[in-house]
Amino acid sequence: MPGLADRLPELADRLAAVRAEIADAARAAGRDPGALTTIVVTKFHPATLIRELYGLGVRDVGENRHQEALAKSAELAELEGLRWHFIGQLQSNKARQVRRYSHIVHSVDRPALVDALATRAGEPTAAENTVDIFLQLNLTDDPGRGGVAPAGLEALAEHALAAPGLRLRGVMAVAPLGEDPRAAFERLRAASDRLRALAPDARDISAGMSADFRAAVLEGATHLRIGTAITGSRPAPR
Repeated sequence: MPGLADRLPELADRLAAVRAEIADAARAAGRDPGALTTIVVTKFHPATLIRELYGLGVRDVGENRHQEALAKSAELAELEGLRWHFIGQLQSNKARQVRRYSHIVHSVDRPALVDALATRAGEPTAAENTVDIFLQLNLTDDPGRGGVAPAGLEALAEHALAAPGLRLRGVMAVAPLGEDPRAAFERLRAASDRLRALAPDARDISAGMSADFRAAVLEGATHLRIGTAITGSRPAPR
């Protein structure tokens, strides 16, 4: 396995290239590149890689498996300002544990999960105990895919807005395979407009991965979830 001295220049180059492409897409859309948040998806990678990314200025990392995220967040607890984004499908019975280390949960798609993430009677409800959430939208016709159906967005949003300890940030989605991502993200943007009619502060859009982040930026994404384009090939899952 390559050592840090061998790996770091390549990592820095990939990070710089992605940042440059994001900035180019933002300018093409008439947007401020500085208003976009790039979340580096680090699933299956060791905590040492996150430490290297932190040294390169990265402050937002994304994980989609609870046990892996829990271990990494504990190992890297001393990295001040590092924000953990949970981006995977989340079981309700794991939600209490996930909210202890995650600053933002991107995959909220049902009322039961909202309830599991919300603070309970007797728990502090101060701002420092608030977890930000995105409502995940299913952009396919397959009900087995993660995400709330578009028709259920407003009802889920109302449930989330009434839940203590949660701050609704906006909508999230994954572009369906085999579809033009720009068209999919256009539908997500329309859903964002609907949500903001109900919750004006919920203006963020979590969309775009390594293969389609440019299309996401052009359609208004504010949070990009980018893995292999920055980190390189993922190790085999353990």
